[in-house]
Amino acid sequence: MAGLSFSLPKRWQSASVWALYIVGLLPAVWTFYLGATNQLGADPVKTFELFLGIWTIRFLILTLAVSPARDLFGWNYLRYRRALGLLTFYYALMHFTVYMVLDQALDLSAVLDDVLKRPFIMFGMGALAMLVPLAVTSNNFSIRRLGPNWVRLHRLVYIVAAAGAVHFALSTKILDLEQYIYVGLIILLILYRSWRPIARSRKRGQGRQRSAPATV
Repeated sequence: MAGLSFSLPKRWQSASVWALYIVGLLPAVWTFYLGATNQLGADPVKTFELFLGIWTIRFLILTLAVSPARDLFGWNYLRYRRALGLLTFYYALMHFTVYMVLDQALDLSAVLDDVLKRPFIMFGMGALAMLVPLAVTSNNFSIRRLGPNWVRLHRLVYIVAAAGAVHFALSTKILDLEQYIYVGLIILLILYRSWRPIARSRKRGQGRQRSAPATV
């Protein structure tokens, strides 16, 4: 399907990626300021922790949506996928740091008790652990060094998405509309990723059939 996408002049493309990093981190900076000035309500730590978690999910969805947007609508924003993926990691790391440092005061026994009481935390920690190698290898050197294995490694993002969706959905007793929307989008994007290779295989098979010589 053909579509239109806004294309910057080549000399501005690198600057636009850095601008995305700056704009992407502004919500965290602003909320940190609100917390430092005591403007996050009665439970600022929980509010900050939840805020960072929601932005992790948002950037994760945007990262997963880059390829479907290109395939379905012709919107080619692949140059921003790495920045979106790293922003996902940064927000997940900040979310985890707030939980460990401000919420649990680095008390490992308290963290263990919390995990046993709320197993969904394990899904979040697992998702973050899988994000680490993806973030570390999100550079051109790793792409050249790993070759085809780089693509295989970065398919972990779909397992990360599934674990993140479970963590997000179970983090509250009652799902609100926003959570339903985000979890639903993640499920659709994972399903699309599963369907994409099948569709490509069928398309290649049809192409071979059309190009095969006729027999009498």
